[in-house]
Order: sequence, then C-alpha cells, then structure tokens
Amino acid sequence: MARLFSIGEVLIDFIPAQKGKALKDVFSFERAPGGAPANVVAAVAKFGGNASMITKLGSDAFGDFLIDTLNEVGVNTNYVYRTNEANTALAFVSLKEDGERDFSFYRNPSADLLLSEEEIGENWFNEGDILHFCSVDLVESPMKQAHAKAIRSAKEKGAIISFDPNVRLPLWKDPQDCRKTILQFIPEAHLVKISDEELEFITGIANENEAIHSLFVGDVKAVIYTRGSQGADLYVNGKCYSSSGFGVTVEDTTGAGDAFIGGFLFKLLEKNASVPQLMKTLQEENQEILSFANASGALTTTGKGAISALPTKEDIYQLIKKNSN
Repeated sequence: MARLFSIGEVLIDFIPAQKGKALKDVFSFERAPGGAPANVVAAVAKFGGNASMITKLGSDAFGDFLIDTLNEVGVNTNYVYRTNEANTALAFVSLKEDGERDFSFYRNPSADLLLSEEEIGENWFNEGDILHFCSVDLVESPMKQAHAKAIRSAKEKGAIISFDPNVRLPLWKDPQDCRKTILQFIPEAHLVKISDEELEFITGIANENEAIHSLFVGDVKAVIYTRGSQGADLYVNGKCYSSSGFGVTVEDTTGAGDAFIGGFLFKLLEKNASVPQLMKTLQEENQEILSFANASGALTTTGKGAISALPTKEDIYQLIKKNSN
C-alpha cells in the first residue's frame, strides 16, 4: 500500500469539562491531541494505512505527548522536527450544547509554523502516495513555503494531492487573506474537500451548484462536499454522487470532518488509486468510499476530542452493516 503524508499543525486541544458554556466561563479543561492534518494522518494509521506526519513541534512536554500519541496509533513520526525556538501550539475549545465549537488559539508563532522548505525532502514521496494539507498553516510563515515545496515534490513523483481548507478565521489577521490563500492553493490539489459552512465564503458564490463547479480549476479532478450529519456529495467528471450520513449520539464534533477525509483517503490507498486512475476509481467505487468516510466521521463525534475519539475500522464496518439491514 502507498503512503499518506499529512503536512501541517499538530497541537493540543483543551476540551472543556463543561458543555454549553462560553469559553470565558469554562473552569476545567481536558487535554486532547489534535490539529486537522494530524487527525487525518492518525485516522489513516488507525485504519491500517501507512501514514506519516510532516511538521515541527516544540522541544517541550506537549511536543513529547503528541509524538507519543501519534506513535501509539501507528503514525510514522520520522518527518517530525523539534525546535527550541517556539512552543507547541495550543487551542482552547468551548463546546456548545449541540457539540459545536468555539476556538481560542495560542501560537504566535508556534513551532509548526517554523518548518522550512529546506527541511522538506524531495525524495520522500513516491507514485501513488497521497499528500494531504489544510489551510491553518498557510499563513505567511516558513511553513507556507514548506507546503509549496512538499506539494511540488510530491506532484513530481506522481502523488495525489488532497486539500481540505478547514477554515479557522481566528488564526488570520484578515478573512480575505485566508480566502485568497485558499484560492491560491486549490488549483494545486487533485482532490478538494469543502464543507457546506465554508463553500460560499471561499468561492464568493451563493448558488451551491455554481460554487462547487467553480472549484474545478487547475489540477482539481474531484470535489467532496460535506454536509455534516447529512452526509456528503462527491463531484467528479461532471457527475454528482450523493451519500447519507449515519445517526449517532453526538458528544463532540471536533475532528469529525478530519475523520471523514481520513476514511476517504484510506480507501483510496486501499484501492491503489493513482493520479491517472483517480477519477475512474471514484466513479466506480464512490458509494463504498463515501460510506466508510461518513461512518468514520459520525463515530468520531460520539467521543471527546479528535484523535482520542477515532473509531477502529471494525467499528466503522459494524455501523455500516447495522444501517444496511
């Protein structure tokens, strides 16, 4: 099986012990490993895939904890650098009664933003590998240039490029900087995952169908449009393939979208998808891939945190079987 590489932030989410309170009113937190790219790589590893994380962590206790956590779920951390120049990133999360979140980030800068393009190896990637990234670490920093080099190097070797913008506006000085940067990187990806909450902001188009089709620029071959508990639609080669979500009792939505795309990318690796075969694979196998991804995302919401709440592959197949009866 080829490898998934995920590049970007690995951080600590501090999850409140009290649900339904504003962040300023929370008095007790529980630490949970997180960061969207880390959640995705952990999901792929937990499902049995070959998965590596590319990032930089502080030479601190939180960094040690995150390395241990990634190793425990089977993630290769050989591409995780350490530094004394900045601390590992932290995020404090407030949970509303419905499980939705409010974030406060501590990273000015954090260690992940100091990863440089010189630290990206051009020979890391191979044909059939997948490189996944998000937008949080695309702020102006050495890490943004590291992304650009990783994407370029992976493409040259024939890897699939996957982009989930995963918009976090509090981390940007100007929302339009966030939008422009995302639009700059979308054409570099073969696969774009976007949520119903992000679509209009990113595209500037109110009409859903028009907005989705505007994302087919540059190298984009497929768009995954997620609708939370309602499931997801896959757009490829002018066609739309729809899928339904799974009904579960929601505890915390943190990492649900990451578990979804992790499940989606794991299935692509399992099926030996490659850039030339990507559209064919998605057209022929979309229901199996989407069902696995939806179940992965749904089950992750039944626990607290992101990596901590990831289901096993067996749990996913059980949920799919239960809903098919």
